[in-house]
Amino acid sequence: MTQVATRPSTFLLVGAIADGAFKAALGGAFIVGAAWFGELLGVAAWVMVVAGAVLVITGAIEMGYVRRRPMPTYLRLMIAYDSGWVLTALAGVLLAWRGSGAGGEVWIGYQAIAPIAFAALLLTSARREPLA
Repeated sequence: MTQVATRPSTFLLVGAIADGAFKAALGGAFIVGAAWFGELLGVAAWVMVVAGAVLVITGAIEMGYVRRRPMPTYLRLMIAYDSGWVLTALAGVLLAWRGSGAGGEVWIGYQAIAPIAFAALLLTSARREPLA
């Protein structure tokens, strides 16, 4: 069966770029406000800087590869990443509600590790066929 490369809809393309831009902006905020965010979330400032740097770099990778990878790949990866983001946020809130100080560590840990997996999968995914 022959596959035909198609152009992604503008809505999906903008969404993929916005997802990467949000990651980069959140990372920048983590770096600039590392002490404040660290205190708020109960993690060391250096952890916030590391998570922020990871988010900036992986957000840039995501934006840079938006036209080089198939949109279905992007969608699957974004859905998986964002689902994990929501689940770890809920786990963090639940831990905090139960009196544990680990809620922020869980959420920031996800912010430092999951984007690396996202970017690695994006970088190793199948290349898009050239558009005619």
